Amino acid sequence: MATAALGYYRGSIFLAMFVGYTLYCFNRKTFSFVMPSLMQEIELDKDDLGMITSSQSLAYAISKFISGVLSDQMSARWLFSTGLFMVGGINVVFSWSSTVTVFSALWFLNGLGQGLGWPPCGRVLRKWFDPSEFGTRWAILSCSMNLAGSLGPIIATVLAQSYSWRTILSASGIICVVVSFVCLLVIKNEPKDVGLPNIETAAKKSKGGSSSDESTLSEFLLSPYLWLLSVSYLVVFGVKTASTDWGQLFLIQDKGQSTLMGSSYISALEAGGLLGSLAAGYLSDKAVAKQGMRIYGNPRHLILICMMAGMFVSMYLFRVTVTPESPKVWILCLGAAFGFSTYGPIALFGVIANESAPSNYCGTSHAIVALMANIGGFLSGLPFSTIAKHHGWETAFWVAEIICGVTTVGFFLLRNIQTKMGHVSKKAE
Repeated sequence: MATAALGYYRGSIFLAMFVGYTLYCFNRKTFSFVMPSLMQEIELDKDDLGMITSSQSLAYAISKFISGVLSDQMSARWLFSTGLFMVGGINVVFSWSSTVTVFSALWFLNGLGQGLGWPPCGRVLRKWFDPSEFGTRWAILSCSMNLAGSLGPIIATVLAQSYSWRTILSASGIICVVVSFVCLLVIKNEPKDVGLPNIETAAKKSKGGSSSDESTLSEFLLSPYLWLLSVSYLVVFGVKTASTDWGQLFLIQDKGQSTLMGSSYISALEAGGLLGSLAAGYLSDKAVAKQGMRIYGNPRHLILICMMAGMFVSMYLFRVTVTPESPKVWILCLGAAFGFSTYGPIALFGVIANESAPSNYCGTSHAIVALMANIGGFLSGLPFSTIAKHHGWETAFWVAEIICGVTTVGFFLLRNIQTKMGHVSKKAE
């Protein structure tokens, strides 16, 4: 009976988070989706558009870090539902507005609400699913971003033929608000909230260990593994962002390819990334099921290192082998390979940071490594473009390639480091 109840709650909670986070992502991009229609009614120049979108990006980076810390201190279901309600409400108010200043202020608030979405998801997944399926669930849930990103523009374009941009934003916001209440009712923080045994506690008792998995903040922050993950994630996310932001220009300006080829390369990269994320989650879960979690080394490391090596190889081949005469299929294959090898580690860094942290700091752990990833994304902008400006795209991508290779070797050498963050009892060792 308990097994049936556990299966019911897992299914309903996961579905609620998937639908809820899809709406988070859709309403994060609604301004971009309706931009053509909006600009027919309100005159906006490129600086105005940049101000509106940048205000959201800044708020999102700040909010996601704060939300990760808050998810360890308060109810994850309330945090998730409140953010969704806030995002929906702001979209409705946005549809009533008409000036750049108000648009920017509202989209900043939208970014603050957006940051409340993902950290609670990670905490709820850890509480409801075994380590041997945590990675797969994480990867599938992250596909909600791809779903919203791929279907969103099509839905918005179709609706724009019959309805105004104000109606589209208002309707999507109202749906968000309604679903936020559903999520508040359906999502449960952990099994004990509905009278079921907690996954982590049951696993520890079955091994004869202590059910306590808490540490002090200083013990957690002084863990070398936390900073190994953070630096590695910074590099991987920075290299990924550089390739997606500047790869088209590199192909067009240095490699003599067409604009269509440049955009096709990015599409191939994203498609490969979706498969890479799912593969990383599934294969690393298989490794965890086979080897079990341990204090030194993590079963997911082999998948992570192989994919990081794949990043290096695909970048090298892209830089060296692509010419104006290169077959288009070869360029698309390199894009798909790079996406596969890049999005896999991005998914795994989040999973490992969450599951390796003490139970009272799993949200904070993910917040720290995600913040480092955002720093990597920032470094892939102006510093990277400055190198390209003075030394060319070839040199800039060579620098990114070398940094990626060095990081991969470093992670390989440190693969058997103590992965249990925070306090480790003598009995556990």
